[in-house]
Amino acid sequence: MPECSGMISTHSNLCLPVCQLLSRFLYSDEVQIGPETVMTTLYTAKKYAVPALEAHCVEFLTKHLRADNAFMLLTQARLFDEPQLASLCLDTIDKSTMDAISAEGFTDIDIDTLCAVLERDTLSIRESRLFGAVVRWAEAECQRQQLPVTFGNKQKVLGKALSLIRFPLMTIEEFAAGPAQSGILSDREVVNLFLHFTVNPKPRVEYIDRPRCCLRGKECCINRFQQVESRWGYSGTSDRIRFTVNRRISIVGFGLYGSIHGPTDYQVNIQIIEYEKKQTLGQNDTGFSCDGTANTFRVMFKEPIEILPNVCYTACATLKGPDSHYGTKGLKKVVHETPAASKTVFFFFSSPGNNNGTSIEDGQIPEIIFYT
Repeated sequence: MPECSGMISTHSNLCLPVCQLLSRFLYSDEVQIGPETVMTTLYTAKKYAVPALEAHCVEFLTKHLRADNAFMLLTQARLFDEPQLASLCLDTIDKSTMDAISAEGFTDIDIDTLCAVLERDTLSIRESRLFGAVVRWAEAECQRQQLPVTFGNKQKVLGKALSLIRFPLMTIEEFAAGPAQSGILSDREVVNLFLHFTVNPKPRVEYIDRPRCCLRGKECCINRFQQVESRWGYSGTSDRIRFTVNRRISIVGFGLYGSIHGPTDYQVNIQIIEYEKKQTLGQNDTGFSCDGTANTFRVMFKEPIEILPNVCYTACATLKGPDSHYGTKGLKKVVHETPAASKTVFFFFSSPGNNNGTSIEDGQIPEIIFYT
């Protein structure tokens, strides 16, 4: 039996019991793991290459995984190179992000674990709240490094993590109340982000604007037109098309046509309205740049919008810009199929009233981008 040496220092007082547990397991397959010994047992099992005992430890941790300990277990899973446990921790953080980042263990994670989480598209939290949690982490990290908790030092310890905050997903009010006054961003960055929120053409910012949404599977897209023509004009009236879907989905954006006159910037407001209730479920004032081709260009909502089966919705886009391409030979029914999922069927209906001419047969809003 090898000596139990090289144990994790915080668990050195548990060395003898763990060695006894390991010996008992090797000779009798008996397993007695508890909260106080599981991490040290896992370390020992990996050190002495006992995969069966390692599996028991991971199973124990998985059964006790909760939102309030997910970050602590994620750190340990990464330390011990346990990808299965790490994946389960990340899934828990995705589903209960607010509870997870509010737990005490969040501020104890290392910078690489923080970045691994901030890179995820599947967090279910508003970006302004995520930013507040990251600031708390930075304050704790300053104290760990025995640095004064200043704006500059918080920026220093965050390093690459700061670039993973998706400031463009915030509303201008959220940005003004939080990040703009935090001292962590430079004056130039604050100005550029305010311009990004308010003007077109938008200045380039270094931050990701892809929505975070706790959605599984692959992004899907349908196009309701079979042909593209030119020209389509704009005078401040919304292009609108009604639709229903046969199953629950989450819409994250539209594909829109761009200019027939070459590279151009458009200002646009996109909305989804529940038709019967006349209730706006989501909207975004934003912009997009096009290259003069007949391609579509992605315009995204800040958060996914849940669409229920057999309920009528109106997709709206109000563009400001020059004449664009438009779609023709529109379809009343569009079916999207994936190998892993059942069919998603869209039915389109013309929107009554002033809709800038968009209908089932012709117009704007050719694409709907969604997750099933």
